[in-house]
Amino acid sequence: MMKNVYSVGQVNTYIKNMFAQDFMMQRISVKGEVSNCKYHTSGHIYFTLKDSVGAISAIMFAGNRRGLKFPMKEGDKVVVTGSVEVYERDGKYQLYAREIEPDGAGSLFLKFEALKRELEEMGMFAPEYKRPIPKYARTIGVVTAPTGAAVRDIQKIAARRNPYVQLILYPALVQGEGAVESIINGIHALDAYGVDVMIVGRGGGSIEDLWAFNEEEVARAIFECDTPVISAVGHETDTTIADFVADLRASTPSAAAELAVFDYYAVKEQLLAAENRMRFMLTQKIDQNRMKLEHYRTRLQAASPAGKLRENRRYAVDLEEKLKHRMEQILTEKRHRLALLSGQLEGVSPAKKLSQGYSYVADSEGKPVTEASQVLPGDELQIHLYKGRLKAKVTEVSSE
Repeated sequence: MMKNVYSVGQVNTYIKNMFAQDFMMQRISVKGEVSNCKYHTSGHIYFTLKDSVGAISAIMFAGNRRGLKFPMKEGDKVVVTGSVEVYERDGKYQLYAREIEPDGAGSLFLKFEALKRELEEMGMFAPEYKRPIPKYARTIGVVTAPTGAAVRDIQKIAARRNPYVQLILYPALVQGEGAVESIINGIHALDAYGVDVMIVGRGGGSIEDLWAFNEEEVARAIFECDTPVISAVGHETDTTIADFVADLRASTPSAAAELAVFDYYAVKEQLLAAENRMRFMLTQKIDQNRMKLEHYRTRLQAASPAGKLRENRRYAVDLEEKLKHRMEQILTEKRHRLALLSGQLEGVSPAKKLSQGYSYVADSEGKPVTEASQVLPGDELQIHLYKGRLKAKVTEVSSE
């Protein structure tokens, strides 16, 4: 009996046709963990999909990359949708991926990214819609669970920073069934009440725990709220749709309280410092103006008629003193000169000569007689002595 013998290529082709005719193998979804993930320069992605009991080679061609909505990496849990086919040359089958989605929480991540893009395109994240947080809020609304670390942290920070600020809590469900409606009702209630600023949030958790803050209804309630809203959902690495829509995002409820509650004691210190600076500047200004006033007063006094009169009076007194001094000086000089001339005059004075025994002889007409030839015997003469006068008659004339 002759047996049929087939070539390797025939067998591989037969198996390939079997896979091609199996409808289930043409569109199948397989979940597992990614390993040996390689991004080729051609744009193709080669990886292995495995679970606890087996593994299958997989490839996503560059033309199907639009079916990958996230950066897939080693260790990711994914659901791969595509076809299982045989590669004839190697006789191996592999999974040809057309779509890849994260498994479990990954599907929520995709939903999160889709809603984020949609709301961003609608302009709900735009900076121009962000309202400023009041610097000195007096009433602060809080939408969070009535129990838990979030509300305790907010109360603690508020009490430490400003004991005069009023906190108004709306006890809301923050996860699970009914959480979305509860959060929305809290936002509407506190907005209608008229608080100065509102904190909406909860502590950290998984993406499933935080999901209520990723719902479009909550995002719209925050966006349409007239009161400025601070989102405080999760920890530093957790970000929700509510964070993007809110007017300000805080990484934790404690950080939100720091942003919403102004530090009363710090402001008090600032006011005291400002008061001291103002007092110092006011005192300095007063002193400067006093100096200016004194300067102007002195200038006014100097320019006033009374001042001019006083100045001229002082000048006149000075001139009088100088004149008196000069007159005394001149009189003294004249006295000295007079005394000198008096001495000289006394030296040639006739009275002086007469007192020394000399006499003055004049004729009868009073003309001085200085020579004997001026008179004749018998002429009358007048002889003037130091004391008295004599009349004489010439008896003899001698020219010798």
